[in-house]
Amino acid sequence: MSSFLFRRVGLAVLASASLWLVGCGGMMPAADKSNLLTFTTQMRGGNEVPPVASIATGQVDAVLNTDTNVLRWKVSYFNLSGPARAGHFHGPAAVGANAGVVLPFPGLMSSPMEGSATLTAAQVTDLMAGRWYANIHTAAHPGGEVRGQMTLRR
Repeated sequence: MSSFLFRRVGLAVLASASLWLVGCGGMMPAADKSNLLTFTTQMRGGNEVPPVASIATGQVDAVLNTDTNVLRWKVSYFNLSGPARAGHFHGPAAVGANAGVVLPFPGLMSSPMEGSATLTAAQVTDLMAGRWYANIHTAAHPGGEVRGQMTLRR
């Protein structure tokens, strides 16, 4: 009798958990996530053009909402030669090529930092094609101390 009761209670708990998960899924349907694209990069001095001898590193993770063209990002960096003076997304540019600033990181430069902006259709196209890079500038390296090409995560 106790094993029968145990199985019934276990099934009831499993059924309740399943209903809860289905209910949560209703709050954020899969279709709501299909419009989100994630991008990432690892920033290094060797990625700068020309390359920079630096022990500094950094990372950018970003999410683009393709319904609204809003890009949200998180940036972190470590071991720069001095305080960060500026940081930007640049483009359009292939790996190994330089380009102008497309989108500056607003506010005071600090690590970590977050930001967001609404992109134009052309900017979305370039970002999705891998033609954006991020970099951080310092006084010792005004052209950029660390850089990384933004890549779409699959």
